[in-house]
Amino acid sequence: MIYFMVPYPLGNAASQRFRFEQYFEAMREEGIHFEIHPFWSAAGWKVLYQPGQMLRKTFYLLGGIISRWHLAFKMKPSDTIFVHREIYPTGTGFLIWFLSRIKKVRLIYDFDDAIWLPNYAATNKRFAFIKSYHQVQKLIKAASIVSVGNDYLKQYAKQYNANVVVNPTTIDTDRHHNQIKSYAIDNKLVIGWTGTHSTLKYLTDLLPIFDELVAGSAAIELLIISDLEPEFKRPYLNFVPWKKETEIEDLLKMDVGIMPLVDDQWSRGKCGFKALQYMSLGIPAIVSPVGVNLSIVVHEENGWVCDTPVQWKEVLEAILTNPTQLALRSKSARETIVAKYSVKSNRTLFLGLFKS
Repeated sequence: MIYFMVPYPLGNAASQRFRFEQYFEAMREEGIHFEIHPFWSAAGWKVLYQPGQMLRKTFYLLGGIISRWHLAFKMKPSDTIFVHREIYPTGTGFLIWFLSRIKKVRLIYDFDDAIWLPNYAATNKRFAFIKSYHQVQKLIKAASIVSVGNDYLKQYAKQYNANVVVNPTTIDTDRHHNQIKSYAIDNKLVIGWTGTHSTLKYLTDLLPIFDELVAGSAAIELLIISDLEPEFKRPYLNFVPWKKETEIEDLLKMDVGIMPLVDDQWSRGKCGFKALQYMSLGIPAIVSPVGVNLSIVVHEENGWVCDTPVQWKEVLEAILTNPTQLALRSKSARETIVAKYSVKSNRTLFLGLFKS
């Protein structure tokens, strides 16, 4: 039996949805038997990122720890556990030792961010001291195989485990992201961004550029799709709350998708998910030259790579002057994802994690 020990309830977190949840049907087709065990219950997930709620969060945290140990005790040496990101968000690593040394189960460890670096939501900063970043190293060392989202993460993991596989974050281009943007730009360029509230900070450096374009009479809309509304306000900003049911419909409102980043350790660990989403729908992306972005986006072929504010402004002005180039790059953007970053193209590699 394969036990997925994952942080969140199914269908809620992007990292889970696009790293393994969309492969469940393929696993069933291959006769692979598995169970899913989220750490946070559905009720706990609802309050996790709400301000305050300390008692309720503590209650659900303890409930998650108890459920983890209950599951661990019933495991057999013939079982496999697939751990995504963390076994639980606190602790000394004793459960990792118990599973690997006492239960002797096979461990597959998967992560898609530089999660060994301190990082937490502002709403939970009072809980920051209990986060167990050292568990990342322990999980890597205990794993039979380590699955990571890009080469930067692989370099880190290889320090502690020789068996590391780059398993890219992928898009289901057949059953979910299966529509193609139809371009008919008339009088307004919709510049789109999607992501969680914790990454909204990367947009702030671009706001002066958008302001300058609007001041110069450019007709633009900044479409932001996120779980929380941004603190900054602009008359050209259109905020749309993220909903799984309307995810594709909302993304297709974009004419071009953007993914600005700063070049630091955390950003180098990212797996280009925003660009993957845009491009899978035939929406060219403008990205910062950080980490895996340079492997996904080829400048002026399936999108654009911009470093300085001057470059971002020049590319946006060029698109505004000649919006037909978006349609010209749309096909190449989609083809890149289907060929290299789709569930279909990555199916053999992913299923191979469980057959090694």
